[in-house]
Amino acid sequence: MLTIRLQRVGRKHDPVFRVVVTDSKTGPKSNKHKEIIGSYDARREVRAIINTERAAHWLAQGAQPSDTVRNALVDLKVIEGKKVNALPKKSPIIDEAKIAAEKAAEEEAKTKAAEKKLQQMRLQKLQKSKMLLLLKRLLLKL
Repeated sequence: MLTIRLQRVGRKHDPVFRVVVTDSKTGPKSNKHKEIIGSYDARREVRAIINTERAAHWLAQGAQPSDTVRNALVDLKVIEGKKVNALPKKSPIIDEAKIAAEKAAEEEAKTKAAEKKLQQMRLQKLQKSKMLLLLKRLLLKL
C-alpha cells in the first residue's frame, strides 16, 4: 500500500521534510520512495510546498496520506474535509501520591473493620461468660 508521508532531510535542530510517496512497508529514511512531490517546513509561513497535481494523482492511485500531510493537503484544498489531530494521544497522568493515599485509606478501612469485628467477638464472649456466671449462681442458690 502506498503512503504519502514526510521524510526528514534537515540539519540538527533545523527540521525540514520532503513529502514523498513510498510503500508503507519501507522506512522513512530508506530513500526507497516512488516520487518526491514537495517539501514541508513547519517553521516557515508557507509550511508546505506540494505539487498538487501529483498529490491528486497519487491519491487517485490509492495512496494514504499521513496525518500531517493530510492536514497540509486540506490547507491546499487538494482534499476536502476537516483537519486531523496529528499529535499523539496522551496517556492519562498517573498520580502516584494519590494512588498511595487511596491504598493507605483502604488498608486503614480494612484494619478498622477487622478491629470492630474483633471487638464484637470479644463482647459476645464476655456476654456469654456473664450469662454462664448468672446461671451458675442461680443453680447454686437452688
